[in-house]
Amino acid sequence: MMQIEAMQAFLDREFPQSTVKVVSLGDKSTTVRQDISDAHLRPGGTVSGPVLMTVADVAMYVAVLNEIGIVPLAVTTNLNINFLRKPSAECAIIGVCHLLKVGKSLAVGEVGLYSEGSEDVVAHVVTTYAIPPKRD
Repeated sequence: MMQIEAMQAFLDREFPQSTVKVVSLGDKSTTVRQDISDAHLRPGGTVSGPVLMTVADVAMYVAVLNEIGIVPLAVTTNLNINFLRKPSAECAIIGVCHLLKVGKSLAVGEVGLYSEGSEDVVAHVVTTYAIPPKRD
């Protein structure tokens, strides 16, 4: 398991365009946070779907790398999102990922997305990552 600072440093270096921050790293789990500004909103004053998908994808990527080590070429092969309720435009989005299975070539996990301060899930995501083969 990695330290939060090391994981965040990796993300900052490899994905400087991302503003998702690592909050916690656990055993087959992680929590991330995305601050929300007007740039993240769609018409109607709600957080856009692409922003929610990004938070979920980063949460899964961080959880997978926390389990297998830094393997930058691990990639999303599937992401299925169910939008359940309107997230608050005034609160950060929190992504809580739990890995369901980590195999040799695939990892499957689920992510709950929340408006910070609320226990109500705003979106539920199931995602699969491909893990590249180890090279000798």
